[in-house]
Amino acid sequence: MKQCAVVGKPNVGKTLFVINFSEFLGIKELEFEVTAFNGMKMIKKYSIKKAIEELVDDNPHKTRQIHSIIVNLPLNKGKKTIKFIDTIGFTDGIHPEQDIRRAISQTLQVVQAADIIFHIIDASAIEKKLPNSIGEIDLSIAQFAEIKKGYCILANKIDLLEGKENLERLKEQFKGNLIIPISAKYKKGFKEVRAFVINAV
Repeated sequence: MKQCAVVGKPNVGKTLFVINFSEFLGIKELEFEVTAFNGMKMIKKYSIKKAIEELVDDNPHKTRQIHSIIVNLPLNKGKKTIKFIDTIGFTDGIHPEQDIRRAISQTLQVVQAADIIFHIIDASAIEKKLPNSIGEIDLSIAQFAEIKKGYCILANKIDLLEGKENLERLKEQFKGNLIIPISAKYKKGFKEVRAFVINAV
């Protein structure tokens, strides 16, 4: 089974992307395998609406555990099974909370093992000094992940004016990397993302 890690800083739209992209691929009920940093696992089921209500938040590090969901993609006359993994947001510098540091370490292991890496960047926050703005960690993610065939940057929030305006600046900053403009909220760009996944597997 191929693994697709969804990574990036806190509050860039990772969880909302995983939920809405799963729905875009035909999943009506989400069944997440939740893995704590100590290795304990549990299964949680949500409707799409309930998942957004409970898992998506404007506060940094709402996601503190690895959430994985298995989806089937039609491929030729068969299908390909892929595990999408929603991860803990990376931060610039060392986070003061021990639990979050452990969860970030867990995310690093997921990234190393992933076949596909979706690096989500909030295109609307590029020129702002916010926790979700581009930082050194984004450059580090790109340097590490671009050696993988399945690395792609998802420029989120292009439904916002700032997101559209910053797209060219983002392409210049991450020159040489594939960038797909998306709106995790409104499912824009999801056809292109699906095509990338199919090509990568």
